[in-house]
Amino acid sequence: MTRRPQPPVARPMSGEDFRTLYERLRAAARPEAHGGAHGSGHGSGRGALRHLTPARVAAAAAEVRLGRTVSLAAPIETRPGPDNPEPAKHRMTGPAPGEAGAEGLHFALDRFAMNVHGDADSHLDALNHVLYDGELYDGVPAVDATAAEVRSLSVDLVREGIAGRGVLLDVPRLRGVPWLEPGDHVTAQDLTAAEDAQGVRVGPGDLLLVRVGHRRRRGELGAWEAARARAGLHPEAMVFLAEREVAVLGGDGNNDTAPSAVADVAFPVHVLAVHAMGVHLMDYLQFEELAGACARAGRWSFLCVVAPLRLPGATGSPVNPIAVL
Repeated sequence: MTRRPQPPVARPMSGEDFRTLYERLRAAARPEAHGGAHGSGHGSGRGALRHLTPARVAAAAAEVRLGRTVSLAAPIETRPGPDNPEPAKHRMTGPAPGEAGAEGLHFALDRFAMNVHGDADSHLDALNHVLYDGELYDGVPAVDATAAEVRSLSVDLVREGIAGRGVLLDVPRLRGVPWLEPGDHVTAQDLTAAEDAQGVRVGPGDLLLVRVGHRRRRGELGAWEAARARAGLHPEAMVFLAEREVAVLGGDGNNDTAPSAVADVAFPVHVLAVHAMGVHLMDYLQFEELAGACARAGRWSFLCVVAPLRLPGATGSPVNPIAVL
């Protein structure tokens, strides 16, 4: 009988330990630590996307072998629920009354509105999304949201899209369960164990996708108040991302666990990833179809293409990443 690996114990973090980790990761992410140069003002160019070089983008194209595309986004929801009290709004604005059956040319039209950073819809967090101690990423003051330095960190930073090697690490598969229960943490040991089990290794410039099974649990058991209880990464797991020089982190939950491992910091992974390291986050993606396709193919890496909307100054965007196997 095959024994399932026991999940590592994820310890709570004191505020002092979190601050030490924050300063360590922030120092390691500074451009001068890598021999790079600052961009305009405080900003250091593209944040962790500096690891995603043109050569690595070109190399990621070699990951395409089956020619199959898989969407990593969940359908946008327009009905309220326990985790989605402010759902997206969609209404048809055309055709006008009487036009549908009339002769000649007419158009069906739509209007959408949404809370980008909710707990249901798939979205990308820009580097101006997380304010911590009055600052944004790389020490940019957050006082004036319209300042050029603040806007330089907006989703417009990735207006040309993000394309690179995606790697899916399936932690529930590693543990032999369909999903992680709300409140459970993914540790750095989980990530390295998943690499070993799946025969893949995360490397510089990769788009790391970590499955906790949030979407499957939600689909089978129904929505719950995810703001209060959800599986995610332990803050110390961010050391793994820093050491591997990951460019983007995506999860099928919020990436942060609730309740938080740090008593006075509700979203420590967001603080560490976005604010300290300059890593763009993608929250509430959908990995069920991708996980099945990867398991059948026996490969857990692929070309991944992310195309946020062009929203100058915005703190995020709805997103539909595509994995190309």
